[in-house]
Amino acid sequence: MTVETIQYLTTIRFGEGASALLAEELAGLSLHRPLVISDKPLVEIGLVERVTGSLGVPVFDGTPSNPTESAAEAAAEMYREHGCDCLVAVGGGSPIDLAKAVALRVTHEGPLAGYAAIEGGVAKITDRCAPVIAVPTTAGTGSEVGRAALLTVADGRKLGILSPYLIPVRALCDPELTHGLPPGLTAATGMDAITHCIETFLSPKFNPVADAIAVDGLVRGWGHIRTAVAQPGDRAARREMMMCSLQGALTFQKGLGAVHSLSHPLGAVKSVNPHHGTLNAILLPEVLRYNEEAAGEKYARLRVALGMAEGADLGAEVQTLTAEIGLPATLGELGLQEGIIDGIAEAAMRDHSTPTNAREMTGEAFRQILVASF
Repeated sequence: MTVETIQYLTTIRFGEGASALLAEELAGLSLHRPLVISDKPLVEIGLVERVTGSLGVPVFDGTPSNPTESAAEAAAEMYREHGCDCLVAVGGGSPIDLAKAVALRVTHEGPLAGYAAIEGGVAKITDRCAPVIAVPTTAGTGSEVGRAALLTVADGRKLGILSPYLIPVRALCDPELTHGLPPGLTAATGMDAITHCIETFLSPKFNPVADAIAVDGLVRGWGHIRTAVAQPGDRAARREMMMCSLQGALTFQKGLGAVHSLSHPLGAVKSVNPHHGTLNAILLPEVLRYNEEAAGEKYARLRVALGMAEGADLGAEVQTLTAEIGLPATLGELGLQEGIIDGIAEAAMRDHSTPTNAREMTGEAFRQILVASF
């Protein structure tokens, strides 16, 4: 198929074979010394070499499943050691988010926590950030076109660092790179993308353009995730899931909501290290039930778009979907303990996604959502 060029927030090359354009894009941007950010599994299966080809560039493969400030520091040291002038992130949301943190680390001073949105750090981030080219290998986070990096900082908090200067300068979205994803990871990342589309659409911020993109992305994801999980090599399903992921992230400009407010601190529970997309899938039904009284008209639009009956329980529909694609139904199934509920609720109130939830949140509301999700 043809690789299409989309210019929206950044330049996106989308289609089978897009990842083969890396050398061409580097040359077009006059970038010559990239540091590749990835992880060991992708290096071991040859996916990183497939993307980088004969470029012969240094590779940092120490990305943890949830990016950390210490990993960013280690990658930044390698960046300086090799005299790099840009970063190429190959992987899912973790390598891409880590690359953004490195882009900030090598150009800005001080602890990364100082640049977190909840610490007033957005205004501190300048256009000096090193350029990032993102090559996603999953269809979920959409970090390849997002302005945020989620990072566990030195004090153990999982914080969002947000800036338009962190949006990758190029996104090479090649659905072929996702064909080898196992069913469980396809399901979890796919539900991450679906959650992005739903939460951004429900955000009370006025942005009809983003709303239209979110609904279109949701229809694609909802309609194809079952096939992508059951038939991993289905080209059409893989393409539609990658587009769903991309569209969900293009609408991040509206902000997310309570699902992400909770999944961010839950994702920082080191003893369990739960997958972000799986957390979103579990939390989404209860958040949908809580938010409906504040966004009833939008719920009606979602039901029509997804071909549901009038008045259908969106939370129940999500639970049916997640069961069909093999994801756990409760936080307890992940190994999380109810003793963390109060602390997670408090952290969620401080999260940068909370102000854009469809309905005003309280600590008690977060607590009730957590209890119901266990």
